[in-house]
Amino acid sequence: MLGKRPWKMAAATAAISLLVAGCAGSDSEDPALSANAVVISIAEPQHLLPTNATDSSSAQVLSSLFYPLVSFDAEKKPVEVAAEKISVAKGNKVWTIKIKPGFTFHNGEPVTAQNYIDAWNYGAYGPNAQSGGYFFDRIEGYADLNPIDPDKDGPEKAPKPTTNVLSGLKKVDDLTFTVTLSAPFASFKSVIAYSVFHPLPNAAFSSPGVIAKGFEEKLIGNGPFKMKGKWEHDDKIVVEKYSDFKGVVPKIDGVTWKIYGDQMAAYADLVSGNLDVQTTIPTDALANAPADLGERYLKSENSVFEFIGFPTFLEQYKSADVRKAISMAINRDEIASQVFLGSRTAAKSFVSPVVSGYREGSCGEACDYNPTKARDLYREAKGPAEIKITYNVDGGHKSWVDATCNQIRAALQVKCIGEQEPKFAVMQDKLQAKQDIGLIRLGWIMDYPLMENYLNPLYGTNGGSNYYGWSNTTFDSLVKQGSQAATPEQSIKKWQQAENILAEEMPVIPLRYGQNVFGHSERVANVEMDLFSKVNLYEIETIA
Repeated sequence: MLGKRPWKMAAATAAISLLVAGCAGSDSEDPALSANAVVISIAEPQHLLPTNATDSSSAQVLSSLFYPLVSFDAEKKPVEVAAEKISVAKGNKVWTIKIKPGFTFHNGEPVTAQNYIDAWNYGAYGPNAQSGGYFFDRIEGYADLNPIDPDKDGPEKAPKPTTNVLSGLKKVDDLTFTVTLSAPFASFKSVIAYSVFHPLPNAAFSSPGVIAKGFEEKLIGNGPFKMKGKWEHDDKIVVEKYSDFKGVVPKIDGVTWKIYGDQMAAYADLVSGNLDVQTTIPTDALANAPADLGERYLKSENSVFEFIGFPTFLEQYKSADVRKAISMAINRDEIASQVFLGSRTAAKSFVSPVVSGYREGSCGEACDYNPTKARDLYREAKGPAEIKITYNVDGGHKSWVDATCNQIRAALQVKCIGEQEPKFAVMQDKLQAKQDIGLIRLGWIMDYPLMENYLNPLYGTNGGSNYYGWSNTTFDSLVKQGSQAATPEQSIKKWQQAENILAEEMPVIPLRYGQNVFGHSERVANVEMDLFSKVNLYEIETIA
């Protein structure tokens, strides 16, 4: 079945931002124009409500508005942030979360255990169709909120739930609640670092379980910054420091998240000083960026995995041999070197090298460039006479899609074209509606540093980012067994077996592993980007 979750995934690479208007703005009240505020580029988010915001631009904005329960240290181990203590009992099945006292939402409401319970219940309730809703599927009672149609006609034909609350969530006191999982999961503490697990204030709801009209346009969080004004679509989102924040206090006073529709326009603003941070230098600017920016041109490790997905619900792409043939027609190393100038590396596995369990070359020969074998296999499997690769213009993908089509055309001797959508949000909507837009350009940034996060969301039968309709019960079972294993080592063994099935079936074509390739203006310092491709808002500072 087709998953509900929009692309945090695709946002991975799409989350680069480009300009709709030509400069950073001229509003004198904009905090990003003050001496101690910054302008950072993003693409237009699809959503901002945490349980429905799974693209990387949304994640960037939410990182300024919310304070997560958990974050990760340098060894990728989960550490408490908004949580004071997280403990587990009954064989990794019952988790107790105690939150830190004294925190308030931006409207002054105290942050309580009930705020987490209400937000999670809303996200998990099937009829709310939240793209991040499946993240709650480990919690006891999730199945009751998401009944399956016995005739398997799809989620729209499923019976209405008889409850809208997760039985596994229980309030202990104002600052403590328990989470009972339907099955043991030793790494649950890592999972709740993800932004879908943020709390919501009482003001978010017009009535129990119903989000107030307009709340998403002027979001109220529990983080270091609060929204100034409303979300100005396709233009900007402005946030300013929240004076009553009790956590780690950033060094800057505000951020203008400047929304761009063209990466090169954003780059022009960066070079001219009208933009302080561009989170991804566009491909067409890579050759000039070192000279243009000097020491302000930076690179760091991230968890991006770029790939092409097959619409396996279409007859012409149901054959694994057709999919493998197209994969073998692509020279990954050549594109990484000549198009991306070494800023990406060829991917020949289905998970990122940054997570435990990664195996180099686990994709096997299907990820090796072999145009002769590709052509023979494609003809034998009766592949289609025309291949279309759809990509979002606001992600700056034209150069590599054109290069990929040239390789496919030469190797398979078929027509190959790149099809443009104006922005990633539009492409997401069409994907979720299961429209035929051909092969699809996608990318993934991990939500938490586990191999499982590259498997279940992207390829699980109910995976929220499984846009291609691929389903394999053995794969699902192995991923589940890995999640329920008693030790990380046992988990990895099962997850690697699941990855082996991907190599046999090829529901997607692994292309590249990314890294943060970014730049900043002369007026800011200590600019860092993490494994999740997010700017570290607690370290960046302005230069007097």
